[in-house]
Amino acid sequence: MKKSYIVLAIIAIIAIGIFAWFQGSYNQMVTRSETISSQWSNVENQYQRRADLIPNLVNTVKGYAEHEQNTLTQVTDARAKATQMRINFDQLDEKTLQKFNNMQGELSSALSRLMAISEQYPDLKANENFRDLQAQLEGTENRIAVERRKFNEEVKGYNAYIRSFPKNILAGMFGFMPKPYFEASSGAEKAPEVKF
Repeated sequence: MKKSYIVLAIIAIIAIGIFAWFQGSYNQMVTRSETISSQWSNVENQYQRRADLIPNLVNTVKGYAEHEQNTLTQVTDARAKATQMRINFDQLDEKTLQKFNNMQGELSSALSRLMAISEQYPDLKANENFRDLQAQLEGTENRIAVERRKFNEEVKGYNAYIRSFPKNILAGMFGFMPKPYFEASSGAEKAPEVKF
């Protein structure tokens, strides 16, 4: 009779150990997934901050560079496209992230052209409002880069966790899928050509 109690106790300890491992691993996957979701929100928040600055910037430039209407229209259109795209984090995949990244890249490109206009208008460059908006925009671009880097770090930790054995089996059972990274836009590997 004592042997049967010992066997039952061993089986109970093993079962509790297995349950604790499953519970701990599952909860860790949930925690890491939520951390990535939170970091994704930080990324979107910075992109939204940039989008909110653009109308003021366009209006300031408009007063000085009225015949640059094409560039102003491109910036406004790119902003509209970029702010219309909403991503459900649970359905974030490489294709969706690439599309989001491309739209934000178009907006960045249009903003670069808008900033280049200021070189042609000394009065615009000297405008305090323009300089403040330009500084805020530069700060926001830096924040975007920081948040994207943090997002990639969180994705790396999560992906490594759910892909390691035997957690990959548990991840597959509960539908935890790898998340995509932010990658550089196409053409970013080439240095820009500067002419004086």
